[in-house]
Amino acid sequence: MYRFLMSRQWVILTLIALLLIPTMIRLGIWQMHRYEERTARNQLVTDALAAEPVPVEKLTAPGHTVTSAERYRTVTAKGRFDTENEVVVRRRTNSDDEVGYHVLTPFVLDDGKVLLVNRGWIPSDGPSQTTFPKVPAPPRGEVTVEGRLMPDETTAASGIKNIQGLPDRQIMLINSEQQARRLDARVLGGYIAQTSPEPQGDTPELMGNPGKEDAALNYAYAIQWWLFAAAVPVGWTVLARREARDRARKAAEAADPSEAEPAAV
Repeated sequence: MYRFLMSRQWVILTLIALLLIPTMIRLGIWQMHRYEERTARNQLVTDALAAEPVPVEKLTAPGHTVTSAERYRTVTAKGRFDTENEVVVRRRTNSDDEVGYHVLTPFVLDDGKVLLVNRGWIPSDGPSQTTFPKVPAPPRGEVTVEGRLMPDETTAASGIKNIQGLPDRQIMLINSEQQARRLDARVLGGYIAQTSPEPQGDTPELMGNPGKEDAALNYAYAIQWWLFAAAVPVGWTVLARREARDRARKAAEAADPSEAEPAAV
């Protein structure tokens, strides 16, 4: 009854099924790993935002690489803004996906080191892209700032090309090593996204809280792939049994023509 399974068509179908099952299982395992990775990153964000603020120099120093565990930690610093060496970061978007600039202002600490402060987003509503935009001034004199610690931006991590030959005081990436060379100063590794004090007139627009990755979606995809893997042998069996029944019926009709359905008049 099942000799047809040795036919070319069914051998190919069986091989495809045998290949699909482990492939779908591996895809489910990969999605589960993605779920675990995203869940772990989300937990790091939650822990960092919930941690008490600490002085910035407890977490970073000149040449330091901000780790994933230090990212988003709230830090404080006391000093003054250096607006003369302020730059803007091109092609940045706000919460409404409007394109503009991030304002990056060096913040000189009491011990002379420099902390890079991303003061927030401003629109690119100047007369041209080559003109330095109008930037709201930060507080004058000595002030205490608070913000979330962020790692240096790189092309490899962000996908943003570090274009050369930009207009004066415009940059593509926030990178402490590059700014240390430009300023000829001891710049703390990474930078902070300012959260306090809030700017007057709500500009620059402060950075929002970091979003969390949708880990549950990867979990759902993993279950979906495993269900597909389980459905393959079930589907193969159903098709094989249907084929066997059809062949048995045709064989019976051929052996006893009287059982065949009468032809239409």
